[in-house]
Amino acid sequence: MRVFHFLWVILMLVTNYTIAQNQVDVLIIGGGAGGTAAGIQAARSGVQVQIMEATPWLGGMLTSAGVSAIDGNHDMPSGIWGEFRQGLRDYYGGAKTLATGWVSHTLFEPSVGQEILREMAQFPNLKLTFNAHYKNIQKKADGWQVTYEQNKKIHNVSATILIDATETGEVLPLVNADFRFGMDSQSETGEKEAPQNANDIIQDLTYVAILEDVSQTTSERSKKGLVKKPKNYDPEAYKCACERKGGEMFGQVSGCEQMLNYAKLPNGKYMINWPHCGNDFYIGWKDLSNKELEKEIKKAKEFTLGFIYYIQQELGFDHLRLADEFGTKDKLPMIPYHREGRRAKGKVFLTVDHLESPYDFNLYKTGVAVGDYPIDHHHDKNADAPVIDFINIKVPSYSIPMGALIPRDTDNFLVADKNISVSNIVNGTTRLQPVVLGIGQAAGAIAATAIIKERKVSEVSVRDVQQLLLEQKAYLLPLFDVKPTDVSFSSIQKIAASGVLKTYGIPYKWANQTFFYPERIVSEYELKEGLLPYFPQLEKLPASGYGVKIPFLEKIMKVMDQSFSPAIIEKHWKDWGIAQSFHPGTEFNRETVSILVDKLLDPFSVNIDLQGNLQN
Repeated sequence: MRVFHFLWVILMLVTNYTIAQNQVDVLIIGGGAGGTAAGIQAARSGVQVQIMEATPWLGGMLTSAGVSAIDGNHDMPSGIWGEFRQGLRDYYGGAKTLATGWVSHTLFEPSVGQEILREMAQFPNLKLTFNAHYKNIQKKADGWQVTYEQNKKIHNVSATILIDATETGEVLPLVNADFRFGMDSQSETGEKEAPQNANDIIQDLTYVAILEDVSQTTSERSKKGLVKKPKNYDPEAYKCACERKGGEMFGQVSGCEQMLNYAKLPNGKYMINWPHCGNDFYIGWKDLSNKELEKEIKKAKEFTLGFIYYIQQELGFDHLRLADEFGTKDKLPMIPYHREGRRAKGKVFLTVDHLESPYDFNLYKTGVAVGDYPIDHHHDKNADAPVIDFINIKVPSYSIPMGALIPRDTDNFLVADKNISVSNIVNGTTRLQPVVLGIGQAAGAIAATAIIKERKVSEVSVRDVQQLLLEQKAYLLPLFDVKPTDVSFSSIQKIAASGVLKTYGIPYKWANQTFFYPERIVSEYELKEGLLPYFPQLEKLPASGYGVKIPFLEKIMKVMDQSFSPAIIEKHWKDWGIAQSFHPGTEFNRETVSILVDKLLDPFSVNIDLQGNLQN
């Protein structure tokens, strides 16, 4: 490998290529949803960052793949996802202007999304490198060295930490990081829903298209701009596109107009990303060469063009034409929408069991990103895919543990997109746009913390990373009823992530929910049991089923040998944002208890490992 690299560089020099040198703290390969969020977070934290992106756009599946109808996390505007959505609302004129379809609450034109992300990524310490293609990646004693080509020039960049934020985890094999691909077996994951035997089958991808209504500017009879019939066009492939049957989750599609309105965008545009007899397409690309993959991607494009031809010619919507949304010659997106690729083998392996029963494990304590979408897989276009009723695998909303972003055997290397360490089944929910934005933000926080603390990625404190994310109004746990604008947001997130007060998860249609119930009264016994793992000296403290009051807090602090003055607490009461009245007879609710425990005892400061186990 080293000999090849040396000869390759000499060849570049001989052929009038020039080599530019650069050094950063964090290098991110892939400027998709995860990579962009990682870059923004790391730059905000004050470290030197570079994003290397193969296309001219930021955003990946959000923008350059055209998947601009957001699924999931509508009620959890966590961190950078919340900022991006607010940017869209500001641009279009409010939340209602984005609810143009009938599934997503947030729909936008990809070109607008890319401009907002680019604006969000404007930092003097964040270098954006577009149309850049890596040629060589080498591990060094003090980090990484990557050689890439941009505008026929060769560049070298050295970085302490490398992040794979590509759409398919393409860097993983290049750095010898272990990964999974395809469906896992029951014996590996312990998931009763998984197939008995593993296979290499991944989800269908989609080559999305953006159509626009030209009826006001073009005669509907004009043939100019209509898609030409593809060579292998088969109308039977699309025949049932308007005939989706009803169901508990999806509901009835009553006709072609409703099918198109599924992802109707602002300004009279339509995103065509339709799974049922639509433009999903299967490519088993694991062992394909680059040329072979290019041929298959071309077929996926043709299949989408066939669907557009069907919409225009067979269904009669000839007033809908391909929009010039991406600036590409064929007016199609720059990249396909990959729902799945390689998944790193991380320090933590997140499976369905962790999502279904979070309190059977401690991983929830290490949460760094959240999601609420059901487990949704696309396998209609591969007849060999095992039949699994993915959508009826019921899970509540969930947290993604920090260890899922850290590959287990390759240090100072992180993953930050759909390539995190999850099972194939779990990927069906963690692949969604807001979740990936959260994953990226967490990866950026991990990387920045490692640089600032001068530690390896594997040595970074979970609580340090979580604290940084909380400062950015990012969720650690997916609390439906506690918003970042709430005064108690940080305290409640900390107490929930510490496990002092439990949450309540409910699988609910397309937006699963987890509740904290801030207004519920906390009993003395509940509080004592929650604090015991951190403060075992409370074991002998009598605790009733009555609500916690000031006298019980005095008893706790006395056992802890901590000074406690009701007068001093009363002085801070309003400063801490406590809404309940300060009175010895007041029974405190979960919001008040969270703030008091956070301020007085701070269990969140106790270190935990990547499995969520207490270290002190």
